[in-house]
Amino acid sequence: MSKKAINRLKVVLVEKNLTSKWLAEKLGKNEATISRWCTNDVQPSLKTLVEIAQILGVYPSDLINNNESN
Repeated sequence: MSKKAINRLKVVLVEKNLTSKWLAEKLGKNEATISRWCTNDVQPSLKTLVEIAQILGVYPSDLINNNESN
């Protein structure tokens, strides 16, 4: 069974030419935590997702995959 990609954090970071290390510094989090979010191993809390969206200058909904076909 394949892992479902819930968030688009990795995609948005690439689109904005930013690194997970940069985001980790902005959030005061461990880079490994950001990496696990980017690979969808774990998900950030809703509060953190909103904070990430503010830092990246996007809407929180831009960070969530909309896979209606699943």
